[in-house]
Amino acid sequence: RAVEEGQESVRRTPELLPVLREAGVVDAGGHALTVIFAGVIAALRGTEAPEIDRHAPARVTHPQHASETYRYCTNFALTGSGLDPGPLRQQLEAIGDSVLVVGDQHTLKVHVHTDDPEAATALAGEAGEVSHLDIADMHVQMAERTEKLSGNGHGPPRDVARCAALAVVSGEGMRRLFESLGAHTIDGGPTLNPSTMEILAAIHDAPAEEVVVLPNSANVIMAAERAAELSDKLVLVEPTRSQQAGLTAAVALDPSRSAEENGRAMHEAVVELCIGSVAPAARDDVHGRFAAGDAVGFVEEEIIAWGEPEETLAAVIRSLARNAELVTCISGEGAPVPDERIPALAPDGVELEVREGGQPAYWWLLAAE
Repeated sequence: RAVEEGQESVRRTPELLPVLREAGVVDAGGHALTVIFAGVIAALRGTEAPEIDRHAPARVTHPQHASETYRYCTNFALTGSGLDPGPLRQQLEAIGDSVLVVGDQHTLKVHVHTDDPEAATALAGEAGEVSHLDIADMHVQMAERTEKLSGNGHGPPRDVARCAALAVVSGEGMRRLFESLGAHTIDGGPTLNPSTMEILAAIHDAPAEEVVVLPNSANVIMAAERAAELSDKLVLVEPTRSQQAGLTAAVALDPSRSAEENGRAMHEAVVELCIGSVAPAARDDVHGRFAAGDAVGFVEEEIIAWGEPEETLAAVIRSLARNAELVTCISGEGAPVPDERIPALAPDGVELEVREGGQPAYWWLLAAE
Protein backbone atom coordinates (compact mmCIF):
# COMPACT_ATOMS: atom_id res chain seq x y z
CA ARG A 1 0.00 0.00 0.00
CA ALA A 2 2.89 2.39 0.75
CA VAL A 3 4.33 1.84 -2.76
CA GLU A 4 0.96 2.29 -4.46
CA GLU A 5 -0.03 5.37 -2.47
CA GLY A 6 3.49 6.80 -2.78
CA GLN A 7 3.50 6.49 -6.55
CA GLU A 8 0.07 8.08 -6.82
CA SER A 9 1.25 10.96 -4.66
CA VAL A 10 4.40 11.42 -6.76
CA ARG A 11 2.31 11.63 -9.93
CA ARG A 12 0.36 14.51 -8.35
CA THR A 13 3.43 16.55 -7.34
CA PRO A 14 3.54 18.68 -10.55
CA GLU A 15 0.01 19.84 -9.70
CA LEU A 16 1.17 20.93 -6.25
CA LEU A 17 4.40 22.78 -7.04
CA PRO A 18 4.65 25.15 -10.06
CA VAL A 19 8.44 24.78 -10.35
CA LEU A 20 8.00 21.04 -10.95
CA ARG A 21 5.34 21.71 -13.55
CA GLU A 22 7.62 24.22 -15.34
CA ALA A 23 10.50 21.74 -15.42
CA GLY A 24 8.24 18.87 -16.53
CA VAL A 25 9.25 16.61 -13.63
CA VAL A 26 7.90 14.96 -10.50
CA ASP A 27 9.28 15.46 -6.99
CA ALA A 28 12.63 13.62 -6.83
CA GLY A 29 12.58 13.02 -3.08
CA GLY A 30 9.09 11.55 -3.16
CA HIS A 31 10.04 9.27 -6.04
CA ALA A 32 13.16 8.15 -4.16
CA LEU A 33 11.02 7.21 -1.16
CA THR A 34 8.88 4.89 -3.31
CA VAL A 35 12.08 3.24 -4.56
CA ILE A 36 13.13 2.63 -0.94
CA PHE A 37 9.71 1.13 -0.15
CA ALA A 38 10.02 -1.17 -3.17
CA GLY A 39 13.47 -2.27 -1.97
CA VAL A 40 12.11 -3.06 1.49
CA ILE A 41 9.38 -5.22 -0.03
CA ALA A 42 11.93 -7.08 -2.15
CA ALA A 43 14.11 -7.74 0.91
CA LEU A 44 11.19 -8.92 3.07
CA ARG A 45 9.72 -11.18 0.38
CA GLY A 46 12.96 -12.40 -1.15
CA THR A 47 11.62 -11.52 -4.59
CA GLU A 48 12.11 -8.89 -7.28
CA ALA A 49 11.03 -5.40 -6.28
CA PRO A 50 7.59 -4.18 -7.40
CA GLU A 51 7.59 -2.24 -10.68
CA ILE A 52 8.16 1.48 -10.09
CA ASP A 53 7.16 4.30 -12.44
CA ARG A 54 9.98 5.66 -14.59
CA HIS A 55 10.06 9.46 -14.85
CA ALA A 56 11.82 11.73 -17.35
CA PRO A 57 14.88 13.60 -16.06
CA ALA A 58 14.65 17.34 -15.53
CA ARG A 59 15.59 19.71 -18.30
CA VAL A 60 18.82 21.60 -17.63
CA THR A 61 17.90 24.53 -15.41
CA HIS A 62 19.86 26.88 -13.21
CA PRO A 63 18.74 28.66 -10.06
CA GLN A 64 18.26 32.39 -10.12
CA HIS A 65 19.67 34.50 -7.32
CA ALA A 66 19.71 38.17 -6.47
CA SER A 67 22.49 40.33 -5.09
CA GLU A 68 22.34 44.07 -4.58
CA THR A 69 26.14 44.27 -4.50
CA TYR A 70 27.65 41.75 -6.93
CA ARG A 71 26.87 40.67 -10.49
CA TYR A 72 27.84 37.03 -11.03
CA CYS A 73 26.50 33.97 -9.21
CA THR A 74 29.49 31.62 -9.40
CA ASN A 75 29.47 27.89 -8.63
CA PHE A 76 32.20 25.28 -9.05
CA ALA A 77 33.68 22.11 -7.65
CA LEU A 78 37.18 21.93 -6.16
CA THR A 79 38.99 18.58 -5.98
CA GLY A 80 42.35 17.75 -4.41
CA SER A 81 43.75 16.45 -1.14
CA GLY A 82 43.79 17.96 2.33
CA LEU A 83 41.26 20.62 1.30
CA ASP A 84 40.20 22.98 4.08
CA PRO A 85 36.99 24.99 3.50
CA GLY A 86 37.77 27.58 6.19
CA PRO A 87 40.63 29.55 4.58
CA LEU A 88 39.00 29.45 1.13
CA ARG A 89 35.74 30.74 2.60
CA GLN A 90 37.56 33.68 4.19
CA GLN A 91 39.36 34.53 0.93
CA LEU A 92 36.12 34.44 -1.07
CA GLU A 93 34.34 36.65 1.45
CA ALA A 94 36.92 39.33 0.65
CA ILE A 95 35.77 39.47 -3.02
CA GLY A 96 32.07 38.62 -2.72
CA ASP A 97 29.12 37.58 -0.59
CA SER A 98 26.68 34.67 -0.18
CA VAL A 99 29.73 32.43 0.19
CA LEU A 100 29.15 28.71 0.69
CA VAL A 101 32.00 26.18 0.82
CA VAL A 102 30.99 22.64 1.75
CA GLY A 103 32.46 19.16 1.36
CA ASP A 104 35.39 17.14 2.61
CA GLN A 105 39.18 16.99 2.26
CA HIS A 106 38.93 15.70 -1.32
CA THR A 107 35.97 17.59 -2.82
CA LEU A 108 34.45 20.99 -2.06
CA LYS A 109 31.38 22.60 -3.60
CA VAL A 110 31.74 26.38 -3.80
CA HIS A 111 29.14 29.12 -4.27
CA VAL A 112 29.83 32.88 -4.25
CA HIS A 113 28.34 36.12 -5.58
CA THR A 114 31.15 38.26 -7.00
CA ASP A 115 32.07 40.73 -9.73
CA ASP A 116 35.23 38.75 -10.53
CA PRO A 117 34.59 35.02 -11.10
CA GLU A 118 38.13 34.60 -12.44
CA ALA A 119 39.57 35.80 -9.14
CA ALA A 120 37.34 33.34 -7.26
CA THR A 121 38.48 30.38 -9.36
CA ALA A 122 42.11 31.53 -9.14
CA LEU A 123 41.93 31.48 -5.34
CA ALA A 124 40.49 27.98 -5.39
CA GLY A 125 42.96 26.85 -8.04
CA GLU A 126 45.81 27.39 -5.59
CA ALA A 127 44.41 24.54 -3.48
CA GLY A 128 43.22 22.07 -6.10
CA GLU A 129 41.56 21.55 -9.47
CA VAL A 130 38.50 23.62 -10.39
CA SER A 131 35.75 21.97 -12.47
CA HIS A 132 32.01 22.18 -13.18
CA LEU A 133 32.21 25.96 -13.29
CA ASP A 134 28.81 27.61 -13.71
CA ILE A 135 28.35 31.40 -13.83
CA ALA A 136 25.07 33.31 -14.06
CA ASP A 137 24.69 37.03 -14.72
CA MET A 138 22.24 38.04 -11.98
CA HIS A 139 21.62 41.47 -13.56
CA VAL A 140 20.24 39.76 -16.68
CA GLN A 141 18.22 37.31 -14.61
CA MET A 142 16.64 40.04 -12.50
CA ALA A 143 15.77 42.09 -15.59
CA GLU A 144 14.04 39.07 -17.11
CA ARG A 145 12.23 38.36 -13.85
CA THR A 146 11.07 41.99 -13.59
CA GLU A 147 9.80 41.88 -17.17
CA LYS A 148 7.93 38.68 -16.45
CA LEU A 149 6.40 40.07 -13.25
CA SER A 150 5.33 43.26 -15.03
CA GLY A 151 3.06 41.05 -17.10
CA ASN A 152 1.48 39.72 -13.88
CA GLY A 153 3.35 36.44 -14.27
CA HIS A 154 0.85 35.05 -16.77
CA GLY A 155 3.32 34.67 -19.65
CA PRO A 156 4.40 31.16 -20.67
CA PRO A 157 7.63 29.78 -19.22
CA ARG A 158 10.69 30.15 -21.41
CA ASP A 159 11.05 27.06 -23.61
CA VAL A 160 14.19 24.98 -23.14
CA ALA A 161 15.45 23.74 -26.50
CA ARG A 162 17.96 20.96 -27.02
CA CYS A 163 20.44 23.33 -28.68
CA ALA A 164 20.85 27.10 -28.93
CA ALA A 165 23.25 29.35 -30.82
CA LEU A 166 25.02 32.16 -28.97
CA ALA A 167 26.42 34.93 -31.19
CA VAL A 168 28.87 37.66 -30.20
CA VAL A 169 27.59 40.85 -31.86
CA SER A 170 28.37 44.53 -32.25
CA GLY A 171 25.55 46.84 -33.32
CA GLU A 172 21.86 46.95 -32.45
CA GLY A 173 20.84 46.01 -35.99
CA MET A 174 23.19 43.02 -35.86
CA ARG A 175 21.58 41.89 -32.63
CA ARG A 176 18.15 42.02 -34.27
CA LEU A 177 19.38 40.11 -37.33
CA PHE A 178 20.82 37.28 -35.23
CA GLU A 179 17.79 37.10 -32.96
CA SER A 180 15.48 36.97 -36.01
CA LEU A 181 17.29 33.73 -36.90
CA GLY A 182 16.68 32.29 -33.43
CA ALA A 183 20.15 32.94 -32.04
CA HIS A 184 20.86 34.40 -28.61
CA THR A 185 23.34 37.25 -28.46
CA ILE A 186 26.02 38.78 -26.28
CA ASP A 187 27.18 42.35 -26.84
CA GLY A 188 30.86 42.29 -27.73
CA GLY A 189 31.16 46.07 -27.74
CA PRO A 190 32.75 48.13 -30.52
CA THR A 191 35.81 45.85 -30.66
CA LEU A 192 33.94 42.52 -30.41
CA ASN A 193 35.93 41.47 -27.37
CA PRO A 194 33.86 40.05 -24.47
CA SER A 195 35.64 38.29 -21.62
CA THR A 196 35.60 34.55 -21.05
CA MET A 197 33.36 35.03 -18.02
CA GLU A 198 30.87 37.17 -19.95
CA ILE A 199 30.63 34.45 -22.61
CA LEU A 200 30.27 31.78 -19.92
CA ALA A 201 27.43 33.71 -18.24
CA ALA A 202 25.67 34.07 -21.61
CA ILE A 203 26.05 30.32 -22.25
CA HIS A 204 24.47 29.70 -18.85
CA ASP A 205 21.56 32.01 -19.68
CA ALA A 206 20.78 30.42 -23.06
CA PRO A 207 17.65 28.28 -22.52
CA ALA A 208 19.07 25.07 -23.97
CA GLU A 209 20.90 21.96 -22.83
CA GLU A 210 23.59 22.39 -25.51
CA VAL A 211 25.03 25.56 -27.07
CA VAL A 212 26.95 26.43 -30.23
CA VAL A 213 28.95 29.66 -29.79
CA LEU A 214 29.57 31.90 -32.82
CA PRO A 215 32.54 34.14 -31.83
CA ASN A 216 32.28 36.23 -35.05
CA SER A 217 35.85 37.47 -34.61
CA ALA A 218 39.25 35.77 -34.60
CA ASN A 219 40.01 37.62 -31.36
CA VAL A 220 37.08 35.97 -29.55
CA ILE A 221 37.66 32.33 -30.54
CA MET A 222 40.12 31.54 -27.72
CA ALA A 223 37.87 33.10 -25.04
CA ALA A 224 34.87 31.21 -26.43
CA GLU A 225 36.77 27.92 -26.38
CA ARG A 226 37.83 28.52 -22.78
CA ALA A 227 34.23 29.30 -21.81
CA ALA A 228 33.15 26.06 -23.51
CA GLU A 229 35.68 24.11 -21.44
CA LEU A 230 34.45 25.68 -18.21
CA SER A 231 30.71 25.39 -18.81
CA ASP A 232 28.60 22.69 -17.21
CA LYS A 233 26.64 22.49 -20.47
CA LEU A 234 27.74 20.72 -23.65
CA VAL A 235 29.22 23.60 -25.68
CA LEU A 236 30.73 23.65 -29.17
CA VAL A 237 32.50 26.63 -30.75
CA GLU A 238 32.02 27.16 -34.49
CA PRO A 239 35.00 29.47 -35.18
CA THR A 240 33.30 32.15 -37.26
CA ARG A 241 35.68 35.07 -37.88
CA SER A 242 33.16 37.72 -38.92
CA GLN A 243 29.61 38.73 -38.11
CA GLN A 244 28.52 38.06 -41.69
CA ALA A 245 29.88 34.50 -41.42
CA GLY A 246 28.06 34.15 -38.11
CA LEU A 247 24.76 35.17 -39.73
CA THR A 248 25.21 32.55 -42.45
CA ALA A 249 25.97 29.93 -39.79
CA ALA A 250 22.94 30.95 -37.72
CA VAL A 251 20.64 30.26 -40.68
CA ALA A 252 21.58 26.57 -40.33
CA LEU A 253 20.49 26.37 -36.66
CA ASP A 254 17.94 23.71 -35.81
CA PRO A 255 17.10 23.81 -32.06
CA SER A 256 15.96 20.17 -32.12
CA ARG A 257 19.38 18.92 -33.24
CA SER A 258 22.44 18.37 -31.07
CA ALA A 259 25.26 20.88 -30.85
CA GLU A 260 27.47 18.51 -32.83
CA GLU A 261 24.89 18.21 -35.62
CA ASN A 262 24.32 21.97 -35.69
CA GLY A 263 28.07 22.56 -35.71
CA ARG A 264 28.49 20.39 -38.80
CA ALA A 265 25.61 22.12 -40.58
CA MET A 266 26.98 25.56 -39.71
CA HIS A 267 30.46 24.65 -40.89
CA GLU A 268 29.10 23.44 -44.21
CA ALA A 269 27.12 26.68 -44.57
CA VAL A 270 30.18 28.93 -44.19
CA VAL A 271 32.97 26.84 -45.73
CA GLU A 272 32.50 28.38 -49.20
CA LEU A 273 31.35 31.78 -48.02
CA CYS A 274 33.36 34.75 -49.30
CA ILE A 275 33.30 37.93 -47.22
CA GLY A 276 34.16 41.57 -47.79
CA SER A 277 33.98 44.90 -46.04
CA VAL A 278 34.35 48.64 -46.49
CA ALA A 279 35.62 50.87 -43.69
CA PRO A 280 36.97 54.39 -43.31
CA ALA A 281 40.77 54.42 -43.08
CA ALA A 282 41.98 55.16 -39.57
CA ARG A 283 45.26 56.66 -40.80
CA ASP A 284 47.15 57.55 -43.98
CA ASP A 285 48.41 54.57 -45.97
CA VAL A 286 52.20 54.19 -45.80
CA HIS A 287 52.19 53.43 -49.55
CA GLY A 288 50.28 56.59 -50.34
CA ARG A 289 47.17 54.86 -51.71
CA PHE A 290 44.65 56.53 -49.40
CA ALA A 291 44.38 59.08 -46.61
CA ALA A 292 42.70 58.87 -43.22
CA GLY A 293 38.92 58.95 -43.68
CA ASP A 294 38.97 57.52 -47.23
CA ALA A 295 36.98 54.36 -47.91
CA VAL A 296 39.03 51.15 -47.97
CA GLY A 297 37.54 47.96 -49.44
CA PHE A 298 38.53 44.42 -48.47
CA VAL A 299 37.79 40.97 -49.87
CA GLU A 300 38.63 38.52 -47.11
CA GLU A 301 41.69 40.32 -45.63
CA GLU A 302 43.09 41.76 -48.85
CA ILE A 303 42.69 45.45 -49.75
CA ILE A 304 41.27 45.61 -53.28
CA ALA A 305 39.87 49.15 -53.57
CA TRP A 306 40.07 52.60 -51.98
CA GLY A 307 38.86 56.14 -52.49
CA GLU A 308 35.28 57.41 -52.56
CA PRO A 309 32.77 55.30 -50.52
CA GLU A 310 30.32 54.44 -53.32
CA GLU A 311 32.99 53.51 -55.88
CA THR A 312 34.87 51.45 -53.29
CA LEU A 313 31.71 49.62 -52.26
CA ALA A 314 30.86 48.92 -55.91
CA ALA A 315 34.33 47.44 -56.49
CA VAL A 316 33.98 45.10 -53.50
CA ILE A 317 30.51 44.00 -54.65
CA ARG A 318 31.79 43.28 -58.18
CA SER A 319 34.68 41.21 -56.80
CA LEU A 320 32.42 39.18 -54.50
CA ALA A 321 29.79 38.68 -57.22
CA ARG A 322 32.10 36.90 -59.68
CA ASN A 323 31.22 33.43 -58.43
CA ALA A 324 28.09 34.18 -56.41
CA GLU A 325 24.33 34.21 -56.83
CA LEU A 326 23.57 36.25 -53.73
CA VAL A 327 25.48 39.08 -52.08
CA THR A 328 24.34 40.42 -48.70
CA CYS A 329 25.37 43.94 -47.70
CA ILE A 330 24.98 45.02 -44.05
CA SER A 331 25.08 48.78 -43.47
CA GLY A 332 26.93 50.06 -40.42
CA GLU A 333 26.90 53.15 -38.27
CA GLY A 334 27.35 56.31 -40.32
CA ALA A 335 27.43 54.55 -43.71
CA PRO A 336 27.72 57.42 -46.25
CA VAL A 337 25.67 55.84 -49.08
CA PRO A 338 21.88 55.45 -48.60
CA ASP A 339 20.66 51.84 -48.52
CA GLU A 340 18.24 52.41 -51.40
CA ARG A 341 21.13 53.20 -53.79
CA ILE A 342 23.15 50.08 -53.03
CA PRO A 343 21.17 47.41 -55.03
CA ALA A 344 21.97 49.27 -58.26
CA LEU A 345 25.68 48.56 -57.66
CA ALA A 346 25.25 44.80 -58.19
CA PRO A 347 26.19 43.29 -61.58
CA ASP A 348 23.46 41.76 -63.74
CA GLY A 349 22.33 38.32 -62.63
CA VAL A 350 23.36 38.77 -59.00
CA GLU A 351 20.82 39.33 -56.24
CA LEU A 352 21.87 41.94 -53.68
CA GLU A 353 20.20 42.14 -50.25
CA VAL A 354 20.76 45.18 -48.03
CA ARG A 355 20.28 44.94 -44.25
CA GLU A 356 20.76 47.40 -41.40
CA GLY A 357 23.42 46.24 -38.92
CA GLY A 358 24.46 49.41 -37.11
CA GLN A 359 27.95 48.00 -36.48
CA PRO A 360 30.67 50.54 -35.58
CA ALA A 361 33.99 50.82 -37.45
CA TYR A 362 32.73 49.24 -40.69
CA TRP A 363 30.48 51.14 -43.10
CA TRP A 364 29.51 47.88 -44.82
CA LEU A 365 29.98 44.19 -44.14
CA LEU A 366 29.38 41.89 -47.13
CA ALA A 367 29.00 38.16 -47.76
CA ALA A 368 28.72 36.25 -51.04
CA GLU A 369 27.05 32.85 -51.37
